[in-house]
Amino acid sequence: MAGVLLVAAAMVTATSFAQTVPVPKPAPKGRSDGGPAGGPAVTGATQAPPNPVIPDPRRNVPTSIFQTFDANQKAQAAKVSAYLSSLQTLVGNFVQVGPDGSKTQGDFYIQKPGKVRFEYDAPSPIDIVADGSSLVVRDRKLATQDIYPLSQTPLRFLLSDRIDLMKDTNVVGVSADDVFVSVTIEEKQALVGTSRLLLMFGAKDGQLKQWTVTDPQGYDTTIAVYNLDSSKKLDPNMFKIDFTNYGPSPG
Repeated sequence: MAGVLLVAAAMVTATSFAQTVPVPKPAPKGRSDGGPAGGPAVTGATQAPPNPVIPDPRRNVPTSIFQTFDANQKAQAAKVSAYLSSLQTLVGNFVQVGPDGSKTQGDFYIQKPGKVRFEYDAPSPIDIVADGSSLVVRDRKLATQDIYPLSQTPLRFLLSDRIDLMKDTNVVGVSADDVFVSVTIEEKQALVGTSRLLLMFGAKDGQLKQWTVTDPQGYDTTIAVYNLDSSKKLDPNMFKIDFTNYGPSPG
């Protein structure tokens, strides 16, 4: 099994998410699991899948830089915080690049606070669902799922109802160029080590473009999102976790 987003996205946390979900080769869309039909509604012209920007694996982010942010960096972080706080729903498509360079695609659905669903294109049997408190990585083919506390996944920053990145997270890097505004968040856990979440937003439109989760072993999983729609109403049942038809993963 190769790394995954998470969610998406997934990206579970620093501890193990990037190593639990397989990354299949891209395949044409096709669903038979009764998920939302037709994919997310989008506004404007449908976009082609983007090429995710893969961070330089040799990068080294200082852990004390958060103490020396200048006024411009603080202003950029404040804009990102305001944008994230303004979102209540967000749907779209995603392209995921695992640590081994493998790509997969799918659809995602966010309902704040705390709810998200990632559906991977066939032939992958994987769904990722968060119901506000728990996050599961589900394998429909094997009828198994791994369960994690949402509070231990990087996705909680994207799914918070309101957030001030400078106050609520350990920001260790803020940068901007003509294309992206980037914010890096670092988390340290005594038992598992240090993980990072790199969020990237469009410099011109301010919209979320992608994120990269770096696990404590240094492996990156990148999710690029596109065809975003923040006006679609979502069915609450999309975010319910089925504890009866799915058992724990074997072993």
